[in-house]
Amino acid sequence: MSRIGEIKRTTKETDISIWIDLDGKGETAVDTGIGFFDHMLTALSKHSGIDMKITCKGDLEVDAHHSVEDVGIALGQAFAQAIGDKKGITRFGSAAIPLDEALSRAVVDISGRAFIVFDCEFAGDMCGTMDTQLFEEFFRSFAYNAQITLHVVNLYGTNDHHKAESMFKACARALRQAVSIDERFAGQVVSTKGVL
Repeated sequence: MSRIGEIKRTTKETDISIWIDLDGKGETAVDTGIGFFDHMLTALSKHSGIDMKITCKGDLEVDAHHSVEDVGIALGQAFAQAIGDKKGITRFGSAAIPLDEALSRAVVDISGRAFIVFDCEFAGDMCGTMDTQLFEEFFRSFAYNAQITLHVVNLYGTNDHHKAESMFKACARALRQAVSIDERFAGQVVSTKGVL
C-alpha cells in the first residue's frame, strides 16, 4: 500500500511543491527560504518518519506569513491525500517531548474533523527570521487542510527556540503514532460510525 501525497500550489504570493511518504524514514529536502522554518519542518519529518520534499518560493520581501501559512495548507492537503480512506490506521496519537528546559505536548486525532488548539506564550517576536506568531498559523493551516484534530501545547520553558522545536517534535511523534497501521483493524476504519 502506497501512502504518498503530492501537492503543487501556486498563488500570486507563493509557489509551493510538496511530496510526502507516510511510510518513509524521515528523509527530508526542505527549502522555504526561511531558515528556522526549514529547521522545524526537518524536525517534523525526521521524528514522524514521514519523508518530505518541500519547496516554497514566497513573497519574503513582504514577510514570511504567506509562505508559512501556504506551506501548512499544502502539507495538510498532501497529508489528507496520503492518508486516504484511513482504513487500518491507529488514528490517535500523543507525545510529550522535552528540549532542555522546555516541554511540549501534542495530541492528534485523524478524525476527518478539522480543529486546532494551540497554546504557547513566546518571550520574543522572532526565532531567526521567523515571526513567532507564525507557528500557530502553520499548525492551524496544517490541521484544517489535513482534516485532523490537533492540540499542541507548550507546558513550560524559557527559550523560544526550545519551545517551538519541542512542539514540532511532539507533533511529529503524535503523527507517527496516529498514521501507523494497526493490524487488528486491517481493512477497517477505527470509528463507531464506520467512516472518518
